Amino acid sequence: MRPVRIIILAVAIGSAAMAGLLAMKLTRAPAPQTAEPVIEQAPTINVLVAGKSLPVGSRLGADSIHWKAWPKDGVAEGMITEENRPAAVEDLAGAVVRLPIFTGEPVRQEKIADASNRIMSSLLPAGKRAVATEITVATGAGGFILPNDRVDVIMVRKSDGDLYLTETVLSNVRVLAIDQQIEEKEDGSKAVVGTTATLELTPDQSKVMTVAQQMADRISLALRSVADAQEPDTTAADYLLNGDGRPSIQVIKSGSIVKGDGVALQNQK
Repeated sequence: MRPVRIIILAVAIGSAAMAGLLAMKLTRAPAPQTAEPVIEQAPTINVLVAGKSLPVGSRLGADSIHWKAWPKDGVAEGMITEENRPAAVEDLAGAVVRLPIFTGEPVRQEKIADASNRIMSSLLPAGKRAVATEITVATGAGGFILPNDRVDVIMVRKSDGDLYLTETVLSNVRVLAIDQQIEEKEDGSKAVVGTTATLELTPDQSKVMTVAQQMADRISLALRSVADAQEPDTTAADYLLNGDGRPSIQVIKSGSIVKGDGVALQNQK
């Protein structure tokens, strides 16, 4: 074999060996690592939430409320936090639910009342009164009125000319209870057929209702739509009262009728 061919063959073999070694190094070299994006966790704070749906009139307990991490910038005024009230679970045991609270919803102070055994007084907002009126299926919207519904109170009375007059004496007032039931059925679809409805009224509305019950031949409750819940609920038929809320009293003296009020009558005695 000629020397030139030997040299060419040696160079070819050496080149092949170098290429093989280079390929082995490339396959063994670790893949370049890409930096993973750093996700910063938003700061959280423990907020008191409901562990299950709580209807009106139910009582809070360790089995129904617990702490849950909540974004700190999402905490609204009225929420109960572990930072501000660390013993809230124990302190609120037995408290009465005034407005419905749903599973996972933060427990707000305005939706609960103290743990008094007088449940009805706990459900009443400050300045309101509970007044009961008799109802039947016919006068109570066929029995479809439930606690927490809104109703109009309609008075039916007979005039001097044997005509029947209807007057709406109260509008959009809230029903606190039907008989002794102060919460809705679990499925929310069953009617509560009772004989007494307890209404949430202002002091002036309570007086109007008392007068209407004496004047009326029948009092009916007209069920309102849930869409009307934001309408005013403090109006009343004030014409049934005498100015400051005291009924007018007629006093006959020496053959003449003297109009007065309860104070005037007391002074004449």
